[in-house]
Amino acid sequence: MAEMDTSGGGGHKKGPGVKKGKKLSTRVDLTPMVDLGFLLITFFIFTTTMSQPTAMHLFLPKDVKNPDEQNKVKNSAVITLMLGKSDKIYYYEGDSAAGLKATDFKNVRDIVVDKKRRTDAKDFVVIIKPTVDATYKNTINILDEMTIDGVKRYAMVDISPVEYTYIKATEKANGIN
Repeated sequence: MAEMDTSGGGGHKKGPGVKKGKKLSTRVDLTPMVDLGFLLITFFIFTTTMSQPTAMHLFLPKDVKNPDEQNKVKNSAVITLMLGKSDKIYYYEGDSAAGLKATDFKNVRDIVVDKKRRTDAKDFVVIIKPTVDATYKNTINILDEMTIDGVKRYAMVDISPVEYTYIKATEKANGIN
């Protein structure tokens, strides 16, 4: 509430010997404004919608009676990407790691898109195998790359000891420590 000091001072006389009237002072009580502020804060907290957490949808394979029939794919339709250290990606097509090639994150999109273009869409599969040397950032980047490239079927699998040996030999030959 507002309050005015009206004490002292008479009329509006001018002249010698007339005392000047005191200036009126005002004082504003802000207590109701603070109450209103807290009521508004409380109102907006209770009426806002909390953000919903976002998650990636996973499509898991269907159960089958014979496990050998579960994940059959054509070897010619598969590309395997193995994440190494120093932001390197090692890849091979088919089921033999003998034709191992190295690339980086700048060129992996061209490789995946080229393989996707050469393969029937319903058969195309990308297998992602992070090594113990790969960083979390690289793993997330390759998953983002699958989304950007429009790859519908991809899987993250543990790397085999033979493949890891191939990667270590390639890194040693290229002087990557």
